[in-house]
Amino acid sequence: MNFEFATAGRIIFGNGTIKKIPSLIPEMGRRALLVTGQHKDRAESLIQTIQGAGVVMKILSIPGEPTIHMIMDGVTYARRNKMDIVIGIGGGSVIDSAKAIAALLTNTDDIMEYLEVIGKGKPLVQQPAPCIAIPTTAGTGAEVTKNAVLSSSEHKVKVSLRSPSMIPDLALIDPELTYSMTPSLTAATGLDAMTQLLESFVSTKSNPLTDALCLEGLKRAARSLGKAYKDGTDSFAREDMAIASLFSGLALANSGLGAVHGMAAPMGGMFQTPHGVICARLLPFVMEANIKALKREGAWEYLSRYDQVAKVLLGKANAKAKDGTAWVESLCALFDLPKLSDFDIAEDSFKEIVSRSKMAGSMKGNPIRLHDEDFMQILQKAIL
Repeated sequence: MNFEFATAGRIIFGNGTIKKIPSLIPEMGRRALLVTGQHKDRAESLIQTIQGAGVVMKILSIPGEPTIHMIMDGVTYARRNKMDIVIGIGGGSVIDSAKAIAALLTNTDDIMEYLEVIGKGKPLVQQPAPCIAIPTTAGTGAEVTKNAVLSSSEHKVKVSLRSPSMIPDLALIDPELTYSMTPSLTAATGLDAMTQLLESFVSTKSNPLTDALCLEGLKRAARSLGKAYKDGTDSFAREDMAIASLFSGLALANSGLGAVHGMAAPMGGMFQTPHGVICARLLPFVMEANIKALKREGAWEYLSRYDQVAKVLLGKANAKAKDGTAWVESLCALFDLPKLSDFDIAEDSFKEIVSRSKMAGSMKGNPIRLHDEDFMQILQKAIL
């Protein structure tokens, strides 16, 4: 067996670790672009802390999921102000933005040269500017992944800027930063982490190291997502979910994903739908479709992996794949997330979704090839 494992140059985890930032930044750069979410006032204490460390700083706010134009505007702003380090503090969209800006600060060709699917997908030549990722949600694991997901309004699709060199130099995960998440955001991001852990575990590209991360992450998410949803100040549950999110990012960066993310990418590009909500709505039905297709093809190796997932989720040694699917569906129902139909996703768009999904990079890791009718059934069930 041969495999590689890539991750951030340094990972710092724990409650209160945000206080370490003043001593960490100066050794990486002196002119920092701080990328935040729409409400940059939430990063006010961090801003003051960084400035107190003698670092020149400019702030860039990314409102919502990043588009190609947002990123290029950010790159122009960073170049004009001669920034030499990029710090992202926020959810997955903010951290992806920081990674993309850091990459394009030093790689100066047109962004379309580097983008997958709609561009030429050329590799980055120059090492990105130093990048620090500080997540404030527990879901995407973007702080340790090697890609940035960007939306193209022109093509109505989400695509990746991807390179092993884009993994942040420093990932600082402080679970206390996630306490302010609303219950709905806790649910959506937590289910994204759970999806990434599950898909990475059953991926055709999995390896023993990612397997260990996935099983431990699933165990923590199963016991704590519901608790974090009910009580956002539950420190034990928040720490569990921060670890689950981190592990999901570590896993997917090295073993890939599957059909949920393969379908979520085009759906997110075609409709203004939060990524975590799409994953939550698709997950149980993709699990069901995969299990059915694996049985149809007699792919017992991957069926046994779904059995392992069920055992971890339910905490029962005799649990089977179908029990895991039922457990996930019940969990998703508890959170009262928006329906896909609330975002104007309707049956007349299914054929285009299926066509785009089959071309998505994440499909390469799905444990079985799904047919058009499988995709259609997933969408028909998920939309309700």
